[in-house]
Amino acid sequence: MCTQNTVSQRRTEHHIVNVLVAFVYGCDGIGTAVIPLLFSATVCQHTHAGMRSWGAEAITSLVKAALNHTYDPSLHSNLKLQAAILAPLQKLSSITHADIRQKQLDCVFQILHSNGDTLLHGWPLVLGVIGALNNDQSEKLIQNAFQSLQLVVTDFLPIIPCKYLLVCVEVASKFGLQNQELNVSLTAIGLLWNIADYFYQNRNKIQQELGGDSGQSEDQPNAAMLPFDSLWMCLFSKLGELCVDQRPATRKSAGQTLFSTLSAHGSLLQKDTWKKVLWQVLFPLLGDVQKLSSRASTCKEESSTGNILIHHSRDTAEKQWAETRVLTLAGVARTFNSKRSILQTIGDFPRAWSLLLEHIEYSALCPNAEVSLAALKSFQEIMQINRDSKEKTEDTRGGRGNVIPPSEEVMCRSEDETLTASKLSQNEGSKSDNDLTLWSTAWRVWLNIGTLSTKAPTGKSQKLYIPSQSFLTALVHTFPSLFHHIKSRFVAADLQKLSTVLRSALSVPVHGDFSPFIIPTYPELTITPLQESTLNAVQVLIKAIKTGSDAMQNMYPDLFDQLLIYIEYGVRPPKYGDIETKNFGSVKGPQVDWITMNFVPFSEKTIELVIELYRNTAKHPAVIQAHVLQHIIKAFRLPLGLKYGCPSPTTWMLSINALLTILNIGLPVARKHADFQDMWPELALTLEDFLFSKNPSLPTLSIEDFQRDETVDCKVVQVIRDDVLPFAGTMPKDFVMKIMDILNKGSIHSATSDSFIDTESSRKLREEFAKACFETLLQFSFITRTANEGSLTKMAVQSLLQRCQEVVKNYVEDERLSGKCPLPRPRLAEIASVLKAITTLLLSLKKASPNNVEPSVWQQVIQLYPSLVECTTSSSPQVCKALKEALHEYKDLLSSPGHQNVPC
Repeated sequence: MCTQNTVSQRRTEHHIVNVLVAFVYGCDGIGTAVIPLLFSATVCQHTHAGMRSWGAEAITSLVKAALNHTYDPSLHSNLKLQAAILAPLQKLSSITHADIRQKQLDCVFQILHSNGDTLLHGWPLVLGVIGALNNDQSEKLIQNAFQSLQLVVTDFLPIIPCKYLLVCVEVASKFGLQNQELNVSLTAIGLLWNIADYFYQNRNKIQQELGGDSGQSEDQPNAAMLPFDSLWMCLFSKLGELCVDQRPATRKSAGQTLFSTLSAHGSLLQKDTWKKVLWQVLFPLLGDVQKLSSRASTCKEESSTGNILIHHSRDTAEKQWAETRVLTLAGVARTFNSKRSILQTIGDFPRAWSLLLEHIEYSALCPNAEVSLAALKSFQEIMQINRDSKEKTEDTRGGRGNVIPPSEEVMCRSEDETLTASKLSQNEGSKSDNDLTLWSTAWRVWLNIGTLSTKAPTGKSQKLYIPSQSFLTALVHTFPSLFHHIKSRFVAADLQKLSTVLRSALSVPVHGDFSPFIIPTYPELTITPLQESTLNAVQVLIKAIKTGSDAMQNMYPDLFDQLLIYIEYGVRPPKYGDIETKNFGSVKGPQVDWITMNFVPFSEKTIELVIELYRNTAKHPAVIQAHVLQHIIKAFRLPLGLKYGCPSPTTWMLSINALLTILNIGLPVARKHADFQDMWPELALTLEDFLFSKNPSLPTLSIEDFQRDETVDCKVVQVIRDDVLPFAGTMPKDFVMKIMDILNKGSIHSATSDSFIDTESSRKLREEFAKACFETLLQFSFITRTANEGSLTKMAVQSLLQRCQEVVKNYVEDERLSGKCPLPRPRLAEIASVLKAITTLLLSLKKASPNNVEPSVWQQVIQLYPSLVECTTSSSPQVCKALKEALHEYKDLLSSPGHQNVPC
């Protein structure tokens, strides 16, 4: 009975629908009154699916029939009638039943195909039906609705009245925000890009149709935007909402579309609109992304990924939001850079600049390595103001003519051609002040990032964050571009802060797991990117100081101090707080947590830089007064003293050559100024530490390498002979005495072993070096030529005699202890060299004028005689021959020569 009633009821409804349709075709306009009456019934909301279906069928059929009917006047010109026909269809949107929604969407799709070109003022209602979606609807319903929207954007945008384009943007953004179907969201974002392209391509038509002006002056602070700009503002706002969607793919697509649209079409906007874009879209977006990123979960959510494999860099919500944060910050920075000519015409550009830098600073100090590195890249982006900008092309093809170039910098843009020379000169007055404020803020932010990110940890903290080498390299690499803008106000205090940041950055170790990919290995030792960026930064400073004012050139000493610290790193790597690290090259077996960077190539390149810098500044007053030469010698003393103990043999070799080069430049200057009094003792200690290093050569050192190293030692003695001793009268007496002691010590170099029998000592006896020292002593032990040389000659002779006495005495003692076993060849060569030195000295003394030889010298010579007699027991022919020649010279001393009263 129930089934028969239902069938009867459906037949009745079907007949009613047919009658109403026929009624509509028969009565112009009157039939439309029936539709609301039918809809007002509860048929479409009936609990019975069949009843709902027939009710919806009735309404959709009536709407389609009414739209296909011929009216006079035509339907597309009758706004009231069109709204009355479509209103019942729109009211179906309030019904939540899926079958009713499906009927509604099918009807809309058919209407678009058959009546889309005649809708005109009915577009808001049709678009409203399409956009009546919610997250409770099924994927199929959303896909069907989106199919209609795609048809509208693809085929009907040109015929939609421009005042309804705003609705298109809003509906497309709704599909982007729904969370039932990801592909629909991504495609909807693509539709927004298509809509933006349509706005650009048809800008003249849209502006004309919407009306050129809002009727308000741009100078009014609350002036409304132009209608055309309102379209863009709506588009940017909707994209901004999509940029903080919960789905990473949606956020990424929306972000790329937003910033691409700003880049491609931003030149169409008025400056007041740009102001709203900054403060209502971009900066709120930065804040929202930053907030949501900080709250994101760090745990993996297996349920959200299902069976899909996700890369480890994106397997948590935090990492996914980090990607969004990177994209957003990079996009805003790129917008600031490319649109700066427009942005800085707005009144609060300095405030916007400062806020952007705050976001960059906050992100750069984020523990997430991806975000922090991207923040520095964004910093670099806004530093590159003078590079070619895409905006030039944009402004040429469609920009507004009232955009003026930035007040701070005159960039090469198409609109610049309209500016005369007088206008440019007027801008110069405010250029320096504005520029100084903006770049000073940037410099302060750079220092904050550098100081806080490289701050060494103290104690054992559970959460340890060490910046990566990529981050530090990007940080230092940013400095040259920034310095270009701040060098006019760069002072000594800034240099000190910069130096602190650079030193801290260099001291940061690298994790053991990554060290094979960052630290080069032997023999391919090169500087790391961070070290290279540091040297580049220093070279930029050197160039600026060289051509700068006197105040800037007074920074030379501080710059030298910084470079000398870098040289020290080559042999004494810096520590990074309390972190336990292993030096480069000392890691054996399992990897350790942290490894100190290899500073040898970096230190050696710094040495070359110091040589060149000192060559150009040796006579500068600031360099002289700050005792830079003394500091250089002191810095070289460490690697030279270590010598064979240096991590790399090239370090001490390069250091001694550098020192000799610098001495060749600096000694002539030092001899003329009293400011170098403290330099001489430092030089003497450095030479002594190098020539008599406490670190012996390695047993594996070949004879060729040993002779090569000995040649370097002889080169040092040559510098003493040519550049030091001839000018002894202009140098402190203590320094000259110390040099004589050094030559004395090296003139007849004793074997390094304490044992009188040492078969290995032959390789450790620097015979050529001893010969060079002896010849130098001998050269300055001859006849005194001037009054200034008198004291030098006395010191040289006494030093030589004292050394001879010591060696002869030791030889006699060792030979006695050795018995019948002969002493090693080096010991025999040593005593033979001493005897020859005595012979030569006696010949020189006897040829000298008696007035030029001190009586105490003759006394020392005679006191040496008993020790020589003890050597007559030697069995070595070499020793006996040299002894014989020396004793023959004593025959003239058996009686006092001349009027000298020398005691026998």
